[in-house]
Amino acid sequence: MVFSTGLQEIVGASGPRFAGSQYIPAIFGVAVFVYGGLVFVRGAFAELRTRRPGMMTLIALAIVVALGYSLAVTFGLHGMDFWWELATLITIMLLGHWIEMSAVMGAQNALGELATLLPDTAEVVDGDAAAGGSAGTRSVPVAQLRVGDRVLVRPGASIPVDGVVVSGRSEVDESLLTGESASVAKEAGASVVAGSVNRSGSLTVEMTKEPDDTAIAGIMRLVEEAQASRSGAQLLADRAAGWLFFVALASAAATLVAWLVLRPADPSFVLERVVTVLIIACPHALGLAIPLVAQIATSLGARNGLLVRSRSALEDARLTDVVLFDKTGTLTAGRQGVVEVMAADGVDEEGVLELAAGVEADAEHPIGAAVIAAARERGVAVRRVEQFQALQGRGVTGVLSGERVTVGSPRVVAERGLRPPAAIAEAAERAQREGNTVVFVIIGEPERSRVAGMIAVADVVRPESEAAVVALRRRGIRVAMLTGDSRQVARAVAARLGIDEVIAEVLPEQKASAVAELQKDGSRVMMVGDGVNDAPALAQADVGVAIGAGTDVAIESAGIVLAASDPRGVPMTLTLSSRTYRTMTQNLWWAAGYNIVAIPLAAGVLEPFGVVVSPALGAVLMSVSTIVVALNAQLLRRVRLA
Repeated sequence: MVFSTGLQEIVGASGPRFAGSQYIPAIFGVAVFVYGGLVFVRGAFAELRTRRPGMMTLIALAIVVALGYSLAVTFGLHGMDFWWELATLITIMLLGHWIEMSAVMGAQNALGELATLLPDTAEVVDGDAAAGGSAGTRSVPVAQLRVGDRVLVRPGASIPVDGVVVSGRSEVDESLLTGESASVAKEAGASVVAGSVNRSGSLTVEMTKEPDDTAIAGIMRLVEEAQASRSGAQLLADRAAGWLFFVALASAAATLVAWLVLRPADPSFVLERVVTVLIIACPHALGLAIPLVAQIATSLGARNGLLVRSRSALEDARLTDVVLFDKTGTLTAGRQGVVEVMAADGVDEEGVLELAAGVEADAEHPIGAAVIAAARERGVAVRRVEQFQALQGRGVTGVLSGERVTVGSPRVVAERGLRPPAAIAEAAERAQREGNTVVFVIIGEPERSRVAGMIAVADVVRPESEAAVVALRRRGIRVAMLTGDSRQVARAVAARLGIDEVIAEVLPEQKASAVAELQKDGSRVMMVGDGVNDAPALAQADVGVAIGAGTDVAIESAGIVLAASDPRGVPMTLTLSSRTYRTMTQNLWWAAGYNIVAIPLAAGVLEPFGVVVSPALGAVLMSVSTIVVALNAQLLRRVRLA
């Protein structure tokens, strides 16, 4: 730039002059072209080989024209060389690419940080102490662990593997996976994920998955798939870039013809207009408009427990008319829980639970597990049962502190000819109408027994489900529920959650047909499920959302995965979708609108009024448009999904 005569004439100053100095701009200009410009030329050849000209082709065309014209001027052609414009153009275009790639890599790195949460080593519990290790443990690289190995996780340490707690009790921070800041209680039998942080007590964890199959590894694979996928908006941007190539050529040709007619004696001005048109038309901002937003959206989603497998699924989610939830495992926890306890005179609710839990302690039925869990939640001691016996299809019985206790179905009450107290009979009848399972706690030998209480058990509704339904209805979205359970049970759950549309008693193979039926009137359906039986329905839906606690089959059939088993992720997905699409649309309008205005200016339509856009100014304006698009995309990071 110091030695460029063209720049010196523009600024009205003279630079250093000595023998051969007139060739210095050419030497430097060629060096910049070879070092910084050939990447665009190679990219152009790649685009032309696939017959899909785009951004690289336009940039290459501009800099090759500038190089050729400047060489011609340097070696005798009358006119003003473009060496400093060429160098500035290449530098600014490289700067734009650097801004784009640094932003994209920043979005990827936000997810790559997940991998850093995994410790490099683990304390394996095998009784063979290694030098420097605690008694009974030895330090082993995580990569050498195998399924079945047991590791000791101390308070404050990261859990190195996906596995099951075999001993110990603690609070674990799983926010990296679920987005929830509250710690989760873990004890024997509970599952844990690699990378989560053990907050309080020590845990012994048995490894159940290889390092490549952990939840974090799955998240990284899902995100990579999403970042490699292409959405409708991305395809539109790619087509627009292709159209812009032909628009640029047509505009350049029209500019050439018009100015040759208007100013035939000034070929340097004519070529300058042509070069400026080609520079202005570079779809740099257009190429950045969609990919950067998509990268940031997938990163933002992952930090909030929303894993996007398909960009098109995220883009289409905003168009959802109906959200169809599978009941079991999605709106409910997929396990039995005590919903009501009724005691007879002389016994309180805790007493009823104590009797039932003592007898059920040796049972393996889901109802027994629900009763024991309820007893522990209320701080009720579980006594040791004697003479335990399972009554096939009717309940269980045993002796507690010398007294016979039976936990049985209404059939047992009928067989013994017992008449429960009126309040208990009424409560049992109401619970059965609501689709709950009822068991009676009976004291005494069969021939002289009495009903001490009633316990109603039902599939536990997730506490977050009602909030999810309310949030969706507030958006004006229809909410429906799909289940294979009886209509009575389905309607009871739906009534509790405020869901009006219920599709019940549906066989697994009929679930996809149920989705298709909802789509008949043109409604766009989002299906939310977790099981193998839901996979066909997830695939049939316009957008499939899998609950993360579900099976791998369901996840493979879905475009979006909720890492936590929390239905509130569905309205969060819709928020992310609408905000992402809005940002994409803004970027597309800015990038395309910029070219609509800038190309006529570059062609010289305002030249009669003294307004002329030089090639260098065109490069600067192009860079500004790129920065605006990048900054607008960054605003997406500030969106609060919850």
